Amino acid sequence: MAQKTIQCRLVASPTTRQYLWMLAAEKNTPLINALIQAVVTHEDFEIWRLKGRHPADVVTQLCKSLKTETPFSGQPARFYASAEKAVNYIFKSWFTLQSRLQHQISGKQMWLTILKSDEELTEMCGQDLGAVQKKAAQILAQIEKAVEMDKAESSQGKSKKDLIRAQLFKKHDGAKQALIRCATAYLLKNGGQLLDKPEDLEKFAHRRRKAEIQVQRLQNQLEARIPKGRDLSGQAWLSTLLTATTTVPRDNREHKQWQDKLLAQPRTIPFPILFETNEDLVWSQNQAGRLCVRFNGLSEHTFQIYCDQRQLPWFQRFLEDQTTKRASKNQHSSALFALRSARISWQESDRKGQPWDTHYLTLSCTVDVRLWSAEGTEEVRQEKAAETAKVLTRLSEKSTLSDTQQSYAKRLTSTLERLNSPFDRLSQPRSPGQSHIIAGLSLGWDHPLTLVIWNASTQEVLVYRNLRQLLGKDYALFLRQRREQGKQSHSRHKTQRHGKNNQFGTSKLGEHVDRLLAKAVIATAQQYGAGSIAIPKLDNIREILQAEIQTKAEQKAPGCVEGQKRYAKQYKSSIHKWSYGRLLAQIASKAAQNGLAIEAVKQPWQQNASEMAKAVAIAAYESRQAVVS
Repeated sequence: MAQKTIQCRLVASPTTRQYLWMLAAEKNTPLINALIQAVVTHEDFEIWRLKGRHPADVVTQLCKSLKTETPFSGQPARFYASAEKAVNYIFKSWFTLQSRLQHQISGKQMWLTILKSDEELTEMCGQDLGAVQKKAAQILAQIEKAVEMDKAESSQGKSKKDLIRAQLFKKHDGAKQALIRCATAYLLKNGGQLLDKPEDLEKFAHRRRKAEIQVQRLQNQLEARIPKGRDLSGQAWLSTLLTATTTVPRDNREHKQWQDKLLAQPRTIPFPILFETNEDLVWSQNQAGRLCVRFNGLSEHTFQIYCDQRQLPWFQRFLEDQTTKRASKNQHSSALFALRSARISWQESDRKGQPWDTHYLTLSCTVDVRLWSAEGTEEVRQEKAAETAKVLTRLSEKSTLSDTQQSYAKRLTSTLERLNSPFDRLSQPRSPGQSHIIAGLSLGWDHPLTLVIWNASTQEVLVYRNLRQLLGKDYALFLRQRREQGKQSHSRHKTQRHGKNNQFGTSKLGEHVDRLLAKAVIATAQQYGAGSIAIPKLDNIREILQAEIQTKAEQKAPGCVEGQKRYAKQYKSSIHKWSYGRLLAQIASKAAQNGLAIEAVKQPWQQNASEMAKAVAIAAYESRQAVVS
């Protein structure tokens, strides 16, 4: 991941802020709300929900029909494009979440079909319980033998217990004989064990009811998470309040819906304005030497840039890139601009007055970190030139081209020519890392991050680093963040008990600690000449964390299932909860900036954090060798 986002304040005259607020709050945000409602009420919405995506042009067509209406007309063309982009982003994310929830519901429903009492199982197969247990013992012995012989899957982060469970599910689904289905269901229900005592019917009923409640909760989430836009006027909240005070709810579910709407934190900020093209922003410098920017659609209004010293060089680079292109009479390509995209957004402040005075403007810019140096720019130039040449080759292979395709091919040819004139940037030679030296990272509960530098040639570990060693004197910031999270969790629990608003803001301390860790990881990798960093894939991180907790629970309460559950619950509430995705994104961004390759592999389960980090490095090397062979 070679991109990161930088942010600054935008300062403008009251007239400019008022005009922008009017556009964003009174026209653009209502248009986005109307587009969201139009998509949700579309006759094909249920088909899109099942497919997990909506057609690419449906929002554009809906916007064309709405943009001429009185509430939404009079906006710059860029604002209509921004509204379309925003709605497409919202539904792309929403359909992804819906697919995930639907997958969870399908799994829970399948489990409900398997979860049956011993009496129901014997009735289904027409055999007594002894026969079912005998068949279950035979199946379990066969599967355990197969798992022991197959070591390939064991290195993918799954425990033996998980592998046996997966094989039982597979055998249950493919079983044609009723006895085999009942025997595998018996084993799945009892965690792959044969019980020597009668089943407790009361506990079984409680367990099945718990599974049914989980399915119902997931279904409620599936139905309740339809995008609704932003109610800046508060009319929807007032309408819900009036309904709740004058109407008796039909059931508990409707009462809960009203309560959620009334307790939810109101969204008083308009949707951001998105600029997907880097040439939509025009950079300049005023007489006082302050950097300024103008936007496509707001060209008559100038905004001054206020940022910290750490991000100032990036904004200066934006001006340099644009100045260079103008001076060369467009002989350079904007595809090599450091700026990739931007957005204007409003944020709340403690000031009083009109909305455009009580909120301040921020500009968020996405940059490609590789385009800072000459070496990184050359890398990006080669990538883009290869992609452009590939498309041109595809077009040239066609016998005839339409007028649109001919125009497109002409633009691509021009782009390819301009790509051969890269920007003159400072050289920052990268220390050539050695491909056989790999920096492996592991994630966990007790140890959020552990680093190992492993030499594949000698099969030895060069250095171990835990989180405390990586942070050094900044470890106190990690402890402070942990205390803050504990206090916030306690406050949220108290407000939830009293049915009050429990949406609290969070500080940026966690992001700062992530940056410090990423910097330390890259510095250590470069110090030992690592050529790549192996990071764990997050798709199996839940299995790793649960295995870690279960191992500790079994050590604390051996043989006592209820004791293990109690310990696991207490342990989860006392340990640090880390944003693994955010941390890995920071490390990947820093690695790309310093020319280090990123290799993502599944994190094999080991009881020791250092051994897990070493296993990640080994898995990355083996995966690389498998591709080569």
